[in-house]
Amino acid sequence: MSELDDSTEVTTEAGHHHAPGYAGSKRDVQARLRKIEGQVRGLQRMVENDTYCIDVLTQISSVTRALQAVSVALLSDHMHHCVADAVSAGGPGGAAKVDEAMKAVERLVRS
Repeated sequence: MSELDDSTEVTTEAGHHHAPGYAGSKRDVQARLRKIEGQVRGLQRMVENDTYCIDVLTQISSVTRALQAVSVALLSDHMHHCVADAVSAGGPGGAAKVDEAMKAVERLVRS
């Protein structure tokens, strides 16, 4: 993952430029993802070392929960920044952002 500064802007499908909702917590998100990356490498080592199945499954559950926590935090940032800003601006953009967020929630619930 590349290190980006906190002023990074994203381009939406509609071509608008703005900072991502997680811009203020990007370093924390990156740190959490690096920790998860380490956990996944640990899983690889567990399998290489023929670790007991239940122990591997327990670690997979831990990684899954960590990814879910990052997802929920990113979704919260998105709702509080991107969606709230679009709704405040009025027009069809607000409804589109709400729909987009709901689709993201649906994907998270199914995973």
